[in-house]
Amino acid sequence: MSQIYYPVKSAYVRVGMWINGLLYTPECDAECRSTAVLCMHSDGDYFTFPAGQALASHGYPTLCANVSRAQMPLDKKLDDVRQCIEYLKSLSGVENVVILGHSGGATLMSCYQATAENGAEYFRGSEKIVPMGDVGPLPAADGVMIIDSNWGNGTMTLLSLDPAVKQEGNGVELDPEYDLSSEANGYAHGGACYNEDFVKKYLYAQHKRNNRLIDGALERLEAINSGKGSYRDDEPWLLTGGNQMAPNNRLFPQDTRYLSHTKGEWPLIHADGSVSVGVVPSLRKPRGAKSFTGVYGMGTAQLTVKQYLASNCVRTTDDFGYDETHVYGVDWDSSFCCTPGNVKGIHSPLLIMGMTGGYEFLAAECIYENAAAEDKTLAFVEGASHMLVPARDCEEYPGQFGDTVKNLFDFAADWLEKRFA
Repeated sequence: MSQIYYPVKSAYVRVGMWINGLLYTPECDAECRSTAVLCMHSDGDYFTFPAGQALASHGYPTLCANVSRAQMPLDKKLDDVRQCIEYLKSLSGVENVVILGHSGGATLMSCYQATAENGAEYFRGSEKIVPMGDVGPLPAADGVMIIDSNWGNGTMTLLSLDPAVKQEGNGVELDPEYDLSSEANGYAHGGACYNEDFVKKYLYAQHKRNNRLIDGALERLEAINSGKGSYRDDEPWLLTGGNQMAPNNRLFPQDTRYLSHTKGEWPLIHADGSVSVGVVPSLRKPRGAKSFTGVYGMGTAQLTVKQYLASNCVRTTDDFGYDETHVYGVDWDSSFCCTPGNVKGIHSPLLIMGMTGGYEFLAAECIYENAAAEDKTLAFVEGASHMLVPARDCEEYPGQFGDTVKNLFDFAADWLEKRFA
């Protein structure tokens, strides 16, 4: 792996009229490589995301930027990525741009790259809940890095839906039959072991509510488009008990038997930087089962009809669920806000990495399995949390997992150097 490190400087930049970011570069400009990296999230502030400092220390100029329209539908954000790619390619010496998506940022970046490589028509088939809008020509990136992605923003909303909601818009009157914190259902302090019948019932109810919500939103979209909506352009769409805030209404963060290890054998990066190959286990600890459905600000996803349909939903089938190795019964092709579906349209070099200290790490294997790229790499970082730093609550002794950020980006820099020297 590349072990050359440079001092890093950062500078505030504005791209176009509305996009802000921090550009990280080596202190010695002459050491900048000809490949730059763009890091963006679909919703959050990523100015200080560790990829900027880490990759620039290996010589790769890295722009950590914010989307200008975080509350807009996903396809409306693609132009922000385009502007940032064009900005980076305008810099002296930059010949290639690789885009990096972390967590929900992988939803945005995978959607962008699939659209850039195939055109918006790729996401306008009859299988889509809603077709992609007009996005204009998009220059494709030269490569894609997906770092501890979840299963896409649409799937994460699905996994967060509270099936206990009896009436949409009411977060107080809940069906106790679906209480994740009930000992009768298998909850225990320090970790759940949910009853098999309860799990089946819970997930089936999530599936049924999910598809009802999609059908209801499509009805409202038709009303808006025909001039019969509450507003001419869009409408509020509130998902009671549907906020993605972790670990809201999800079985698997509490019951660590689920999504607990990979199906295949993959590279695992250890604390000392060495790499072994084998079935990769999750190291996460159980996270509490408290429901926030009754708290509007924490439990309700505050969306619009168009935002929900384009950015926060995916169709499921009657067999929807998950076991110890994978999520099933999700129609990845029904939406362009699901990373496992988007990567079917990506053919450029693809790096996928999962963090074993976080509860979303197994999405990495699902994404890899669906990816069309011939040049695709999957690896995991032992003990890294979702935010890439060591998961201290998983350690058996202080410092067990080493410098997970360094190990991750040493591996990523080595991957970049082999493809974009």
